[in-house]
Amino acid sequence: MNRAALIVAAALISFGASADEPQENDEGLALVNAFVNEITAFSADFQQTLLDADKNVVDSSAGRLLIQRPNQFRWDNTEPYEQWLIADGKNIWSYDLDLEQVTVKSQAESLANTPAAILSGNGTSLDQFRHVETYREDAFLWVRLEPVDADSGFSRMELGFLNETLNRMVFFDSLGQTTLVQLDNVAVNPKLSATLFEFAVPDGVDLIGTPVKPAEESSARSQPEDANGSS
Repeated sequence: MNRAALIVAAALISFGASADEPQENDEGLALVNAFVNEITAFSADFQQTLLDADKNVVDSSAGRLLIQRPNQFRWDNTEPYEQWLIADGKNIWSYDLDLEQVTVKSQAESLANTPAAILSGNGTSLDQFRHVETYREDAFLWVRLEPVDADSGFSRMELGFLNETLNRMVFFDSLGQTTLVQLDNVAVNPKLSATLFEFAVPDGVDLIGTPVKPAEESSARSQPEDANGSS
């Protein structure tokens, strides 16, 4: 499974409040909480850049993010190669179209203690991160968060809100790498087709792993759609 994709589809984080931190009137925490608890669907185009410890560009990609709560999201790379990452509520399917290979893992196990857990809208994910600070930079309101679990593989994450809408994400991992994500053409609570979050292994494609529950048969593999549900 593409780790950079899971990092962001390792994105959209949440927080766990420390007992000695003032939380009640923090504007940034209010925005994160609203994203987790009030948004049922979300779509955006993304541009993702991975930097090494020396801030050199290691990888870059672009594609489309779709979220349907509870428990479903889709992270589709379209450039420079096509790869789908689909969470259907029980499994995460990673489909590399060029390699004609699918990897499947338990969604609960794969997302535990990662920022990606927030994509499913599971309220318990809010307990996995603590708020460090909220600050403004240019037009953005940034929320800095750290994982409660020191062994999670992430040192900290930052969410940037523009006009109260999530627009930037930055992830810092334990290897010193930084993942930068820019979101464009954001739509909040769009109508999304349920078929976007279903996956059936195409004929002739290798499957690695065993799904928690076999996917229902489908006559055609699911295709990305826009916010209005058209293909």
